[in-house]
Amino acid sequence: MLNFTIHTTTEVVFGRDIEGQIGPKLKEIGAQRVLVHFGGASARASGLLGRVEKSLLDAGLSIVELGGVSPNPKISLVRRGIELCRREGIDCILAVGGGSVLDSAKGIGMGVATGRDPWEFAATNTAPDRTLPVATVLTLAASGSETSNSCVLTNEETMEKRGITSQTNRPRISFLNPENTFSVSKFQTGCGIVDIMMHTLERYLTPQGGESDLTDRLAEGLLIATRDAGRRAIAAPNDYEARATLMWAGSVSHNDYTGCGRARLFPVHKLEHALSAFRDEIAHGAGLSVLFPAWAMYEMDRDIPRFAQLANRVLGVEMDFVNPARTAREGIVTLRRFFEEIGMPVHMAQLGIHPAQYETLAENTVQSVGGPVKSYTPLDKAAIIEIYRLAE
Repeated sequence: MLNFTIHTTTEVVFGRDIEGQIGPKLKEIGAQRVLVHFGGASARASGLLGRVEKSLLDAGLSIVELGGVSPNPKISLVRRGIELCRREGIDCILAVGGGSVLDSAKGIGMGVATGRDPWEFAATNTAPDRTLPVATVLTLAASGSETSNSCVLTNEETMEKRGITSQTNRPRISFLNPENTFSVSKFQTGCGIVDIMMHTLERYLTPQGGESDLTDRLAEGLLIATRDAGRRAIAAPNDYEARATLMWAGSVSHNDYTGCGRARLFPVHKLEHALSAFRDEIAHGAGLSVLFPAWAMYEMDRDIPRFAQLANRVLGVEMDFVNPARTAREGIVTLRRFFEEIGMPVHMAQLGIHPAQYETLAENTVQSVGGPVKSYTPLDKAAIIEIYRLAE
């Protein structure tokens, strides 16, 4: 097990009917004038935005609204939000929505506090050292942004999607009511299930870490619970316990607990970012469900024992001690079948990506990370194209 430091500072308020606590909780941390940041009309139509704003106003707080967040959150809206916060004297940001809204709020917070354009951090792989307080009201179990140190933004002008990692990105308070995810579509629920699993899988399948049995068992338990709750939520969208499991799994999967003592590289996320930056309509979870099995097939031989362990402990594949590669391979096939079962794509063509675009996408990927993608082996253009072919 490698040395590690873990610093999870987010206060989580979890359960039914918690929206009334939002105003008092934000007042406790010193908020007076709050930017309420959200996506489209659904937040208002569902009544959630009204309940949130009532709680803020009842607590004596002032509010300013900024909607319009789209999937793969755009740096252009973040810049608008920064100017709005400066003009209106905002001292706290409340994100109401899924991961895109949360990441957009994080970008605004760091921009206001540091006086710098957030894309500078993304482009130079540096981290902000301060932010405005950010709180969240989650409506989609997926990204884990409600407790994570991550923020991913898209630059429409350069067609790049990049991450910013900093402890200052962790929200101060996150309000998690599973009922707010009942109306999430089957497709978006499936995308969330994949994203949750991937945040742990990419911590689990990494070349550095040695013996890490406790971390492994935490990771494996989360993967099993997410798979089983995912099936239930797909079949019965109003199953509170299934939705609650997914919502809590999303937070735990990306707050670093399932990777303690192992090196975090996230190669599949880096490969996927190039796809959804290239085609904005590609949902992050959908891109991951296509790329992960192909990446796993490409890299499996570099760590057969670990891939076989995943297959046996999580996916129920009988261990072949004579030929563990067979177990590892069957595990990848089993996971791909699960992705298909919950309605997720597993082929590049299902994303609208065709072989003639592979070279451009591979070049974009390598350029965005400043060289080969770190993985079990360095993934250069040729390797990335081979992974695309395995995903055909």
